[in-house]
Amino acid sequence: MNVEKLRTVDDWATYYRHEFGLPATERGGFVMLPITSRACVIHLPTERARAVRELLDSRDVRVPVLARQIRWSFVAYPDRRPDPEVVEMLHRIDIDIPGVGSAVMLPTGMGRWNREGCNWVVPPERDGLLPPLSSVINAALLAGGNRE
Repeated sequence: MNVEKLRTVDDWATYYRHEFGLPATERGGFVMLPITSRACVIHLPTERARAVRELLDSRDVRVPVLARQIRWSFVAYPDRRPDPEVVEMLHRIDIDIPGVGSAVMLPTGMGRWNREGCNWVVPPERDGLLPPLSSVINAALLAGGNRE
């Protein structure tokens, strides 16, 4: 599918579903990635996110990453929900994992500038498997130098 020919939000939602296997939907005039048993996100502050991306790259773990002004969102497969103690620790270091039923907005463009104010730092890959959430959480804890 040629992204140059995509015009509507529905076109983009279909593109994300068919090209990347992401369960994208249209909601309120935007393309949304619902948090489900198949896909989730972990939001990190930008500086920590850059370090996490470098660490995962060094381990040959490819993760789709969305950038927003002050936070990046890593898209992962929810292999398991972290224990409440881990969630609390993540919150203390400004890392958030939205629960099932929430959603994250996806861009209607593959370039840096689009109406949603977010862009792909690392776009999803065709037929690419999402990494397990647990590996992204581990990298987030290691990359930030967290000693807790």
